[in-house]
Amino acid sequence: MSGSEFKFRFVRSLAEVYPLAWDACANPPNQVFAPGDEAQFERYNPFMSHAFLNAMEVSGSASDRTGWAPFHVLVEDEGGRLAACAPCYLKSHSMGEYVFDYAWADAYERAGGRYYPKLQVSAPFTPAQGRRLLVAAGAGAQAARDKLIEGLEALREETGASSIHVTFPLKSECDALEAAGYLARTGKQFHFFNKGYASFEGFLEALASRKRKSIRRERREAADGVEIFPLTGADITQEHWDAFYHFYMDTGARKWGRPYLTRDFFSQIGATMAERILLVMVRRNDRWIAGAINFIGDDALYGRNWGALEEKPFLHFEVCYYQAIEFAIARGLKRVEAGAQGEHKLARGYQPVTTYSAHSIADPRLSRAVADFLVHEREAVAEEIDLYGEHVPFRRDVSREEPE
Repeated sequence: MSGSEFKFRFVRSLAEVYPLAWDACANPPNQVFAPGDEAQFERYNPFMSHAFLNAMEVSGSASDRTGWAPFHVLVEDEGGRLAACAPCYLKSHSMGEYVFDYAWADAYERAGGRYYPKLQVSAPFTPAQGRRLLVAAGAGAQAARDKLIEGLEALREETGASSIHVTFPLKSECDALEAAGYLARTGKQFHFFNKGYASFEGFLEALASRKRKSIRRERREAADGVEIFPLTGADITQEHWDAFYHFYMDTGARKWGRPYLTRDFFSQIGATMAERILLVMVRRNDRWIAGAINFIGDDALYGRNWGALEEKPFLHFEVCYYQAIEFAIARGLKRVEAGAQGEHKLARGYQPVTTYSAHSIADPRLSRAVADFLVHEREAVAEEIDLYGEHVPFRRDVSREEPE
């Protein structure tokens, strides 16, 4: 199909899109990865699913009121069938994105420009890699993707947005956007890669002796005096969600002032995608004291939110990192993505990886300034990742596949 045989339009709600049609673009069957996407590839990404994104909207977490106004781009063929789509939001601020552009906004507004609103193509509040230009399998996929990029530019003009920010896409998508005139940006995260370990102990055997002993000690101390429950599916009840939301609100209020997710969001995902959730809960003397939520893909486990009402040495590492590794090994998942930041993950078996984003800025003056900044930032990120890579905790005699 040629691009002229596709048309784009915009919708203000995922409720306007048939879930199976969206999911056929978000997670098409028999996906194959493009060169460069090997370390990011995911056959099913829960954060691009209709269930997850719709829960963000109907719960009021991503809404006009919170500064995440939905403006999704749809590309349809001549028969009205959905061929491509992108989860897009008109933003009035830069919170909840994990790719920071505050300095760009400040510089532009000091120069008399208006940085907000801007367009954000992402999974809200979720620093996890995955496809962002969602294209259904079949003939005409390339033309559909080109039309989708065209639709994003048209949406920017219609809304008067200053810029478009596609965060945490696959590398191949970032390359395609760069070819279309976007500015490419890199960042870093720390991910665990499952090298076919038979068990958590098998993973530990691949580590240097000192690191192995340290992790065993941390796990013992974290588990002392508490019970730890990894829960999925129907085992997760409203009691668990009530307790977890309490943890989430307490931690969120202390860390960034205004937690993003509403209590209803957790009930929504509990009702629609519980089999894709791992909720690790901690109890002491019949009282829930801590927990972490993870989402389960076909190839990866994604750690998202954590909270605790009591301070306990190493409990955060156990609940967020070691439980995730153990679950991923048992399920045969290829990696664990434990969220943004966290150099402390390095000593616990996680490795540095490159993340990507792409940015289209309407004002050529700001675009040139950002482009110059990104050249130096990409060099610094690459050097930092190389440096971290020299300090991974694995035994020197154990070969390890380096992530892309």
